[in-house]
Amino acid sequence: MNRAGSGIVDDAAVSAASVQEVIRRYFRHNWERQRGLCSADTVRRVQKLMVRLGVSATDRPVVEPARAAAAEAEKNQTGNDGFFCGAALELPGGAIVTGTNSPLFHSASAALISGIKVLAGLPRYIHLLPASIIESVTALKAGYLGSNSPSLNVQEVLIALGISAASNPAAKAGVEMLPQLRGAQMHLTHEPGAGDETGLRKLGVDVTTDANPTSRGYFLR
Repeated sequence: MNRAGSGIVDDAAVSAASVQEVIRRYFRHNWERQRGLCSADTVRRVQKLMVRLGVSATDRPVVEPARAAAAEAEKNQTGNDGFFCGAALELPGGAIVTGTNSPLFHSASAALISGIKVLAGLPRYIHLLPASIIESVTALKAGYLGSNSPSLNVQEVLIALGISAASNPAAKAGVEMLPQLRGAQMHLTHEPGAGDETGLRKLGVDVTTDANPTSRGYFLR
């Protein structure tokens, strides 16, 4: 006999969490459809369920801030290689920070850095990563690894933070905040590369994406 119902002590909270999971599944299946991993019928079934529940994709709190960040980046022409990507990260407590792509960072990386600054109580002008480390990694990627996009993905940012923490108190404070990101919510306007997806998964961040495409290999090498 299924006894799961007897463990529910807050029906409203469980219902809200269930709705958010449906929306996350919609974004996941839509991305999988674009990659040929599931059928369009799978996406339509989730959409029908969302209609029955009376919700839309933008009822996920991080969706609109991510799209707004990308639109602002395009308006100001502050992206990278003609792409303007936005990311939004919802922190424990409900605060939302955003990030956009640049020659230095992927949008997910920028949002992550902003988020751990907020959690650590660090001012925005404090640099968690020294310019010398960023320049060394991007030069390595561009000059020796044949990268089309030498800007740092999430996994590379985490490694750089770990290295910087040995001599930079701000970076050390940021690293200590990473466990608080488990269960945090993030949305991306563009399909993430392997380094972003893997890094966020290891942090325990729940990620969705509009899966707008970038050029072939932009995030993958």
